[in-house]
Amino acid sequence: MIEFVFMLTHHDRTVDDPIAVYEQIRGCGLRYIGFKDIGVPVAELKEVCARAHGDGLEVLLEVVSTTREEELRSVAAAAEIGVDWLLGGTHPEDGLEILDAGADGERPRYCPFPGTVVGHPSILQGEIDEIADSARRITALDGVYGLDLLAYRHQSADAAELTRAVVQAASGPVIAAGSVASTAQISALDRAGAWGFTIGGAIFEGRLPGGPSIAGQVTEVLRASSGGPGTVPRADTAAEQP
Repeated sequence: MIEFVFMLTHHDRTVDDPIAVYEQIRGCGLRYIGFKDIGVPVAELKEVCARAHGDGLEVLLEVVSTTREEELRSVAAAAEIGVDWLLGGTHPEDGLEILDAGADGERPRYCPFPGTVVGHPSILQGEIDEIADSARRITALDGVYGLDLLAYRHQSADAAELTRAVVQAASGPVIAAGSVASTAQISALDRAGAWGFTIGGAIFEGRLPGGPSIAGQVTEVLRASSGGPGTVPRADTAAEQP
């Protein structure tokens, strides 16, 4: 089993009126929902987060800002929004300092990007062994929980091979994010050992089974992700992976 995170996002931005979209998928059986740090005000993200928490879901914020200053502002906002997971970002040491400074309660599970990430929408660059080395280094940092891997955003590497190498190098769970658009890709990520994956834009474009409705596609993706060949640890045990 591989975990599915439905992102209320398209083109690396949170969609307009994410609260209305969230209301469409309540009751689908989701465990995880997320959004980006770009697109709508923090107050709106807080409301989505509160509703999701009320329904028993865990909430993820993915940082895709392209400057260090914007990224660190988003890291600081994660606590204000109240998310459970903080994904992305390319300055993990700086991000950890901010999380430590604001840690007056339980802080989010921090999963930065490994490798060289550029542009918006974000693209992953570098050789597989370089990205794996980055994954090893980042997950060795005290306070890093796992990784947010742009497996299908690499322009030349085989996504499954890349994911497998990063999973083997990392000391925490690996979430494959970006450009997942088919059940075949989900199966490949599951076999490669990813803890989870995100889908946003492909569902808003109606590219998954169960369309054209958003709720229908979410239901079908959940069915596909639960039918994988292996059992994947839940969040409370994933960090114990070798």
